[in-house]
Amino acid sequence: MTVTASGPLPSAPYDVAIVGAGVVGCAIARELARHPRLRIALVEAQDDVGQGTSKANTAILHTGFDATPGSLEARLVREGYRRLGAYAAETGIPVERVGALLVAWDEEQLAALPRLAEKAVRNACHDTALLGPGELYAREPHLGPGALGALHVPGESIVCPWTTTLAYATQAVRSGADLHLNTTVRGLSRTDGHRLTTSRGTLRARHLINAAGLHADTLDRALGHEEFTVTPRRGQLIVHDKFARALVRHILLPVPTALGKGVLVAPTVYGNVLLGPTAEDLRDRRATASTAGGLAALREQGRRILPALLDEEVTAVYAGLRAATGHEDYRITAHPGQAYVTVGGIRSTGLTASLAIAAHVTGLLVETGLDPGPVREPEPVTMPNLGEAFPRPYQRADLIAADPAYGALVCHCERVSRGEIRDALASTIPPRSLEGLRRRTRARAGRCQGFSCGAAVRELFERGAGDPP
Repeated sequence: MTVTASGPLPSAPYDVAIVGAGVVGCAIARELARHPRLRIALVEAQDDVGQGTSKANTAILHTGFDATPGSLEARLVREGYRRLGAYAAETGIPVERVGALLVAWDEEQLAALPRLAEKAVRNACHDTALLGPGELYAREPHLGPGALGALHVPGESIVCPWTTTLAYATQAVRSGADLHLNTTVRGLSRTDGHRLTTSRGTLRARHLINAAGLHADTLDRALGHEEFTVTPRRGQLIVHDKFARALVRHILLPVPTALGKGVLVAPTVYGNVLLGPTAEDLRDRRATASTAGGLAALREQGRRILPALLDEEVTAVYAGLRAATGHEDYRITAHPGQAYVTVGGIRSTGLTASLAIAAHVTGLLVETGLDPGPVREPEPVTMPNLGEAFPRPYQRADLIAADPAYGALVCHCERVSRGEIRDALASTIPPRSLEGLRRRTRARAGRCQGFSCGAAVRELFERGAGDPP
């Protein structure tokens, strides 16, 4: 049960090594750590969990209504929706069931809505409803003019992706898994098990799980498989200030295309409004910069969907890369002869499906010869509440009475207290950067982007404690 970011790796072999500490890799580590007999290594190239695609998604908990019926993705998203909903309630991860509206802007899109409703039924989503323009505008009065109707999907929800990934990793580590950060896998061979050559030395494991996201195909090829090729698909997004939250009540979705779900407008659990993402197929797997052209295109589409949104302040812009493969389904495959499982092509639904993917992969590992042994449920965790729909620490008199640090605000834009920063720095997986601290507390994530609180937050971070000077 260790978290390391430097120094040599353990010489003794692990039972299972998982490459990639995104939301799916962390969920798999948590699931395997339920078996105390196993020695688990979670290996991550960057300095924190959830640093890749997982931190830059649209933070939607999907019902799976529009997945390809009968596909593995459809089954795992449907199961994952149920699992993650229950898990969030247990751990304090904020979820808001705001529902979604697929808005039709022309006759062709309008004609597609009944087919989408039929697909939803085939995916066991039976509560959708077709809306005419009158009911649509009654629900969303700020919607741009010209919408012809919509499909209402009441179960679609918004969730905090940062604390979801962190919760999985925390439980995995507390249950005995080793998390090795700053550990880039540079080579892989099969020599008496799996031998991983990394930036921190050699790591050995009897079984290997490839949850490397954008690099999953590279790792797959190292073991002789060429079942898919990852094409980085950049999604740029614009984050609007909390004052825009009153403009939208649902997740506003376009009718989907072959490239994805398209540009949406969605509230977030943090009280902001998202506009995006773009869908740009690239070659560079590190191209996470926003572009003037991409942001201009988003604003143009936003003008049609929710015109008043363009008058609101922009808090931030960001971009993430999704691992597109050209296949309609997840690429999850067991290779029993190599004691190896590939978990590739996990698209934006991976957040929702994460717990179901973890259970599925564990079953595949057993097929490769792993004997996981008995199960011991992990100790419950309570994650910091980052959602605006629930009482934040600065609003809780009981917390402040017990510890005044929860009433001492450091970041006033996001109402982050000294106590929350202290707790994050003392947590099982503490942040190793100011960005990591932001994902755990929201400090420096507000309208001023740290202009007012940056020096104070940096001082607390560098000292590693939240006690007043």
